[in-house]
Amino acid sequence: MPNWLLPENIADVLPSEARKIEDLRRLLLDNFRLYGYELVMPPMLEYLESLLTGTGTDMDLRIFKLVDQLSGRTMGVRADMTTQVARIDAHLLNRKSVTRLCYAGSVLHTRPSGLHSTREPLQIGAEIYGHAGLEADAEIQELALASLALAGFSQVRLDLCHVGVLRAILAMDPQAKVREAELFSLLEAKDVPGISAITRDLAPATAQALLALPRLYGDAAVIGEARSALANIPGAAAALDELDLLVKLAGDASVTVDLADLRGYHYHSGVMFAAYVPGLPNAVARGGRYDHVGEAFGRARPATGFSLDLRELARLMPGAERKRAIRAPWGTDPALRAKIADLRRAGEVVMQALPGHDNEQDEFDCDRAVVFRDGIWTLEQLG
Repeated sequence: MPNWLLPENIADVLPSEARKIEDLRRLLLDNFRLYGYELVMPPMLEYLESLLTGTGTDMDLRIFKLVDQLSGRTMGVRADMTTQVARIDAHLLNRKSVTRLCYAGSVLHTRPSGLHSTREPLQIGAEIYGHAGLEADAEIQELALASLALAGFSQVRLDLCHVGVLRAILAMDPQAKVREAELFSLLEAKDVPGISAITRDLAPATAQALLALPRLYGDAAVIGEARSALANIPGAAAALDELDLLVKLAGDASVTVDLADLRGYHYHSGVMFAAYVPGLPNAVARGGRYDHVGEAFGRARPATGFSLDLRELARLMPGAERKRAIRAPWGTDPALRAKIADLRRAGEVVMQALPGHDNEQDEFDCDRAVVFRDGIWTLEQLG
């Protein structure tokens, strides 16, 4: 095998695409800062136990594992940064007040999440710790939609769900609670015959509520339908109230509600959302509430947040225009070097032509040049 070949679903990012990704990363992080989010940078490697804390069994299959030659312990290459940031909030910052944190960095997956997805996403996200109220969820939803708007996506579909609905149903029937994992899988697949079969031995109210969930999908009117279908379920009304408010705060996004979309059920503890944009079948951003993760680190702490893959998002964006640049000769003349330094301090891109070579680049359009005329170095327009 040629030594320049890369593993499947692993790829280099070339200049034009890299600039799109980096420009978008800076744009989103700067916007997070306007909301008061502080940047953190967790490590690529951690002990496996830390990476798996509070994440459920599905994360174990996504993490690359290796043995630390110093300690002999099993380590993992992060597949998601959310848990790491929760650890930072719980044990390093240890603040009592509300904390807003953001992050951006590569993660590594054992398998791609989609047909054309990379196994090395560039994850960016934001998290709020310390506030259990819906106000934090609303801010995270707003920030996720603002991020997609900054990336140039005006048509966004926001899918909302709430794990509190299913948990309220299971809480009223111990027999159903015992079969939670099986019910979760059937609901995720919207397998109505399977749900019908497994609920035959359950209380009629429980069976009726579980069978209603797969059809409770659609626009905001679904919330009203759910109130009728789940009227006898204590606790369901509170979850539906939260969904109702978030629908009203979704702005121009097209909103759907799907009470059987339970991806992340074992990880999340409240409202969940997924954002979709034209041109991509998979969700481009996901988020929701995950209060129990801080507790798994030994410090109970309400938490909600979202993340998205910068590489996936940038792939859908139009190519960036070439940046205006200045061509200059290479030389040791102090006046030339001073001229180039002044231009760069002013924010100009100045490319010095090395002797015997023409510059080849995809990113820059040299529309001006530094030339020696009438005894001074001056800037002139080309073409």
